Amino acid sequence: MLHAVRVLLPHPGEEPLEEVYTQLDLPELAERPFVYVNMVATADGAAHIGGRTGGMGGVLDRAAFRRLREYCDVVLVGAGTVRAEGYGPARLPPEAQDRRRQLGLAPTPRIAVVSTRLDLQPQSRLFSHPSSRPVVITTEDADPDGRRALEEVAEVVVCGKGLVDLACALAWLRERGVRWVLCEGGPQLFGHLLAAGLVDQLFLTVAPLVVGGQAGRIVTGSLPAPARLELRELRAYGSELLARYAVVR
Repeated sequence: MLHAVRVLLPHPGEEPLEEVYTQLDLPELAERPFVYVNMVATADGAAHIGGRTGGMGGVLDRAAFRRLREYCDVVLVGAGTVRAEGYGPARLPPEAQDRRRQLGLAPTPRIAVVSTRLDLQPQSRLFSHPSSRPVVITTEDADPDGRRALEEVAEVVVCGKGLVDLACALAWLRERGVRWVLCEGGPQLFGHLLAAGLVDQLFLTVAPLVVGGQAGRIVTGSLPAPARLELRELRAYGSELLARYAVVR
């Protein structure tokens, strides 16, 4: 049985699984929140199996997923990922909520959904708790009926026309005191953020799986230029790898 995570970089050693990312220093930016992305992919680059990421990551991926949510004000996610993964309000155990309070954060992060077409169901689990109203970020030409329906269960924010202006959305969040945004995908939203130069760090789990087929990668769409990454940390638990990259400007 495995008991410790092997830290390969920057300082080789071991740490308990429950201490992964307990010391995660994230800077604050003036003009927008600091944006870090958490994704999982198989060894052959697949970002999902059958349209979902569930079952891809193992123990280390799940530990990182929980821990990374402890540091953000907002979890930013695309509407397709919300539907595919069955998102609900963010939930954290009491001890994690206490750690968030020590950082000056609310007990749980708020969910913000990026949706151009507003193809979200107001009756879905994400909108089921009035005390945890998510933000829905959309465009000025989005379906007016869908917008009115979602305004009953969420805070709807308009940023851009045709496509969501993500720089506008992040500026809107920063004006409301948001310091750190965790993006959990999907690949289209990650690609748009990268293309706009709005990603600061990437946390990537490489699952020890090869699936073949036509599964997409963690980024969908074209980039104006390849995004260069600098490896900051690398961990292993069994055959699972967890990397932390900084985006090089």
